[in-house]
Amino acid sequence: MISAQGHTADTQEESRVSKELELAYKELIQYARDLRETVQREQQKTRELEGAYFDTVMRLTRACELRDNETGAHINRLGEYTFLVARCLGMPVDQQKLLSAAAPLHDIGKIGVPDSVLLKAGGYTTEEFNMMKQHTVIGANILAGSVSPLLEAAREIALTHHERFDGTGYPQGLSGEQIPLSGRIVMLADVYDALRSQRPYKPPYEHDAACNIILNGDGRTLPEHFDPTILDVFRSEHKWFDEIFRNTRGK
Repeated sequence: MISAQGHTADTQEESRVSKELELAYKELIQYARDLRETVQREQQKTRELEGAYFDTVMRLTRACELRDNETGAHINRLGEYTFLVARCLGMPVDQQKLLSAAAPLHDIGKIGVPDSVLLKAGGYTTEEFNMMKQHTVIGANILAGSVSPLLEAAREIALTHHERFDGTGYPQGLSGEQIPLSGRIVMLADVYDALRSQRPYKPPYEHDAACNIILNGDGRTLPEHFDPTILDVFRSEHKWFDEIFRNTRGK
C-alpha cells in the first residue's frame, strides 16, 4: 500500500519530468527554427555565388567570341544541343542545366592561340595544328581551381571535347569511358555545328549531309569517333539538332 507521502513524491517527480520534457521540446523547436534559418541563409549565399559564377562564364564566353570567327549563335547552340542530349540520356535535371551552362566555354582556350593560327583561312601546317590543339589545355588551365561545379564542368569540357571514343583525339588520346560524359556529349554537338556552319576552309553543309557524315563517316569524321550511346541519341533526335540550328542561326 502506497503512503500519502510516497504518492506526493511520485506526483512531484512526474511534474518535474514533465516540465523538463516541455522545456526540452521548446528548445528542440527553437533549434529547428534556427537551423532552418541558417540553411535558408546558406542557400541564398549559394544562389548568389552560383549567379556570380554564371556571370563569369558569360563574360568569358563573350571574350572568346571576340577572338574567334565563331559567332555567339554557335556558342549558344552548343548549350542547347548539350541540354537536349543530356535530357535524352536521362541525366538529372540539375546536371542537364549544369552541362548546358558550361558547354559554351568549350573553346575558351582559343584566347591563348595566336591570331596567325586561329584566324588562318587555309589549312594548318603540323606545327600550327599542334598549336591549335593546345586550346584544350589552355582552356582547362584558365578554368582550373574553382570550387564552382559550373566552372569545374566547363574545365572538364574544355579539356576533353576533342577526345574521340576510339582514342584518336587530343590532347590526351583518351578512349571510351576514360573521356568524361560531358566531353563526349559536347564533342558530338561541336562536330555537328561545325559541319552546319560556314568556315574559311569549307562551305556550310545542310542537315542531311551533316547527319550522313556523322552517322556514316566521310574519311575525316567517322562513327567510331563518337560514344555509341550518344550517337544513338543523335540518330533518333537529329531533327531537333536541325531545329536548334535553324532557330538560333544568325542570332
